[in-house]
Amino acid sequence: MLSAALDTEKISTVDELRAIFADIAPEEARALLDAFRRVTYSTGETIFTQNEPGEFMLIVSTGRVRLSIVSEEGRELNLRHATAGHVLGEIAALDGGPRSATAVAIEPVSAMMLTRADLRSLMRRYPAFAERFVIWLCQRLRQTTDQLEAIALYPLEVRLARFLLFTLKGRRAPDGRRIPLELGFSQGELAQFVGGSRSKVNVALGVLENAGAIKRTADRLFCSPDLLAEIAGADVEG
Repeated sequence: MLSAALDTEKISTVDELRAIFADIAPEEARALLDAFRRVTYSTGETIFTQNEPGEFMLIVSTGRVRLSIVSEEGRELNLRHATAGHVLGEIAALDGGPRSATAVAIEPVSAMMLTRADLRSLMRRYPAFAERFVIWLCQRLRQTTDQLEAIALYPLEVRLARFLLFTLKGRRAPDGRRIPLELGFSQGELAQFVGGSRSKVNVALGVLENAGAIKRTADRLFCSPDLLAEIAGADVEG
C-alpha cells in the first residue's frame, strides 16, 4: 500500500511520512508525493526567518538544520536540530501566520518542499489526509509541551538525560555496551537546548558520566540508554 508509494528515490524520509500519511489510499499518496519538490541549501544558508510569512513546509532528507528564536532583548535560543525525517515550518504553512523560529542549514541540506497553496489544496481534496495531518500536529504539540515541562520542572542532569534519550531516537545498545552519539553542535549550543549555562551543563555531563550513563571523548558521547532512562525518570521517545 502506502509503503510501496513511499519507498522511492523522490522522498527518503519514509518514517516521518508514514507518521503523517498513515492510512491514506495509494492514489492519494501518489498525489501527495507529486506535490513535493526537492530543494537544497548550503551550509550557513537561512531557510526561513522568525516572523516572516510561512509559505512552505519542508521534510528534511539529508543534512542538519538549526532552529532558533531571538528574544526581544536580542538573546538567541536554540530550540532543536532537525535531521533526516524531521518536518519544518508546518504550522506557519498551515495557517499562513508568521514563522515562530529561524531555520539555518548548518550542513548541506536536501529536503522536500510543500507550498502552503499545495498543502491547502491537498487538504481540501483528501479529507483523510487533512484529518491525519491535524492529529500529527497535535502529537507534535504534546511533545513540545513535554519538552517545556522538562526545562521548567526538572534538574539539569535530568533534562540533559531526557535530551540525550530523545536524540538517540530509541536506539538500543548491546549488553554491556554504549551507543556512540555525535551531537553535531557545541557544548554551548547543548546548554541552550536544555536551558542551562555551559558551565552547569559541563557539571551535569559529569554527573551522568559518574553514574555510568555516558562516557565523553573529544568528539562524541557514548551513551547507555537504560541508565539515561533511569536518570530521566520517564520513557522518552525519539
